[in-house]
Amino acid sequence: MFLGFFYIFAIACIILYYTGHLKRWRAEWILIVLAIAVFPAVLFL
Repeated sequence: MFLGFFYIFAIACIILYYTGHLKRWRAEWILIVLAIAVFPAVLFL
């Protein structure tokens, strides 16, 4: 369940980044947080 919410949130953030909303809201740090959150999963898989 949590993984599904995480993927939905990540996809929404990527869409917001490419449409320019994150830059306008000065919230580009969200992508860095998502990358840090995904890194351990990539490391162990």
